Amino acid sequence: MTARWAVAAATTVILVAAGVAQDPAPAPGGESIRAGDLEADVRFLAGDSLQGRLTDTPGNRVAADFIASRFARLGLAPVGSGGTHFHRFDLLTTALGTDNALRVTGLGESDFALGETFYPDPASASATAAGNVVFVGFGIAAPSLEHDDYRAAGLAGAADLDGAVALMLNHEPGEFRPDSPFDGTTRSEASRLVRKVLAAQARGAVAVLVAPDRHNHGGARGPARPMGAVWPTRPPRVPRYGLASWVEAVDVPVAHISGDLAERIAESAGLSFDDLAEAAEALGGIAPVPLAGPRVELTTSVRRTTVPNRNVVGLIEGADPERRDEWIIIGAHYDHDGAIGPVIYNGADDDASGVAGLIEIAEAYRVAARGGDRPRRSILLAAWNSEEQGLLGAWAYTEAPLHPLARTVAVLNMDMIGRDEEIPNIGGLRFRGLEPQSAESNRNAVNILGYTRSPDLRRAVERANRTTGLDVRFRYDDNASNLLRRSDQWPFLYREVPALFVHTGLHPDYHTERDRPEKLRYGKMTRVVRMVHQLSWDLAANAGRPVYVPR
Repeated sequence: MTARWAVAAATTVILVAAGVAQDPAPAPGGESIRAGDLEADVRFLAGDSLQGRLTDTPGNRVAADFIASRFARLGLAPVGSGGTHFHRFDLLTTALGTDNALRVTGLGESDFALGETFYPDPASASATAAGNVVFVGFGIAAPSLEHDDYRAAGLAGAADLDGAVALMLNHEPGEFRPDSPFDGTTRSEASRLVRKVLAAQARGAVAVLVAPDRHNHGGARGPARPMGAVWPTRPPRVPRYGLASWVEAVDVPVAHISGDLAERIAESAGLSFDDLAEAAEALGGIAPVPLAGPRVELTTSVRRTTVPNRNVVGLIEGADPERRDEWIIIGAHYDHDGAIGPVIYNGADDDASGVAGLIEIAEAYRVAARGGDRPRRSILLAAWNSEEQGLLGAWAYTEAPLHPLARTVAVLNMDMIGRDEEIPNIGGLRFRGLEPQSAESNRNAVNILGYTRSPDLRRAVERANRTTGLDVRFRYDDNASNLLRRSDQWPFLYREVPALFVHTGLHPDYHTERDRPEKLRYGKMTRVVRMVHQLSWDLAANAGRPVYVPR
């Protein structure tokens, strides 16, 4: 038994000793969670007047104000920015500037055309830099995965790549191997490009070039993606947002280059790009390889526009002076996909259902408090924004939490809790990796994801469900559908906070204009919300804390 498993086992003993294995007493206030109340809030949030609640639209702002007013009326403490019910953060949009150039000396042709051979990444700074090239494999530094592409002797300090241009491969090693030490066949968080750029920047790189990992992707001769897919000539209906705290940390120029140019740079140094790429697949990472000869001068021009944004938060303070400093977070996201002319993507199940559940849980705690019952630990109710843009509200919280994540006991995320899972025989990419199944087969079912990262939480769910009698299905943690990473529990799991995704499943109306309030099954939804409320009460009461178990 390793130390990690010994800690998990010891904590499990504490939880059992505290009564986790026994039938729970019904959480006080739970009877106030009613189908009619849930339906009323869903009908408002998913009504046509809010126009689909797309990020940075009037409907989205109305939804945030509505949730905040409900939190205030229910007595939740305003622990957000400036003593409000809002946790404020910034997003960024980017536009391609006019001054972008790439010159490589040491090659027969030194200036290269924007578009065919290179283009800036949206996370790039507007800057000019020059230096010799160092190949850094995939450019990943992930100690928790025991992978470091900067691990060579003499390359362990902050100035490892001092003055160099880092050349890295897109994506990650073992991308299509189920036994990959990253996340199997699902691309891992470690391969997120902004993380890789910041790792190179921290080691002294003055610029970053990103080449396609063509040994994994059919020998790409051009950049990994066409420039038009990254910088469309017509603005997209939904702007492409980035999290400001990530993008603003990048202060070096970053560009994607073609496979052909990467090959020429390597060959001018007397090396084979294909051989370098194959070597980069080595378990644990490779030593950086200086490419003597070619020198790169890169200028990038990217205009950044700040977009203020906000989550909605409210705190129920714990009654136990020894435990109130430990928080449980219950969350759901209030944004959706907006509207295209008269076609409104109402997002009733996704995720007005979860937000309505959040409000009902807040009311249940209010009812319990009036009866003299308060949770021992504190509970934060959080309505996340911009989930549909990449979980950006939840990521923003983990970057600047209102309370230390080390003192966050668990996160319970409700996303799409109002329907029955229904996977069509030919469902397309939205349903990739999910077995065809009927809604009837899931009439009493709710999926729980995140359970493999905390067996303690799985046991807590099973115990809480004894008061609601749902068919709880623990599935999809390791699935090609990537569901575990498609909602707001994921940023917390990445930070090793025990977290669960409560989800009644995808269906053919998912992300269509047919996801409307009248389609939800409010009786079943009531039981799901009561189960989450019971779970939160139990976690607040238990002496022990659930343990996060790395994959």
